[in-house]
Amino acid sequence: MPEGMGALNEKMGIEITEISPDRIVATMPVEGNTQPYGLLHGGASVVLAESLGSVGSAIAAAPDRIAVGVDISATHHRSATSGTVTAVATPAHVGRSMATWEVVISDERGKRVCTARITCALVPAR
Repeated sequence: MPEGMGALNEKMGIEITEISPDRIVATMPVEGNTQPYGLLHGGASVVLAESLGSVGSAIAAAPDRIAVGVDISATHHRSATSGTVTAVATPAHVGRSMATWEVVISDERGKRVCTARITCALVPAR
C-alpha cells in the first residue's frame, strides 16, 4: 500500500483514526467540503467512502496485488452543515480477486448521513 492518502484526501482534510483488517475509521471536516447551499457535498461523502474502502481492500490484498475501485454506490440520508463527519468501513466480502466494503458516515450527533458500498478488484501489481 502506498504511503499517505493522496493529494485529494489531504485537500479534503480526511484523517484515518483507526485501521485494522476488520475496520477502518476516518474523519472529515464539513467546512471546505460543501456544495453551494452550505451542505456537505455528496461527492465529498463518496470520496471519503471510496478512500476507506480502498485502504481496507489494499490491506486485504495479497502482497503481489493492488486494490483498484470498480464500483461504488451511496445513499445520502441527511445533510450535515458543520462540524466533522466520521466514516466507519467494514468488509462485506474479501476474496482473492475482489473486496467489498460497507461504509457508514455519521455526523457529530451519531446520525447517519450516508451509507456507501465500494467494490475493489485486487489485481496483480505491475
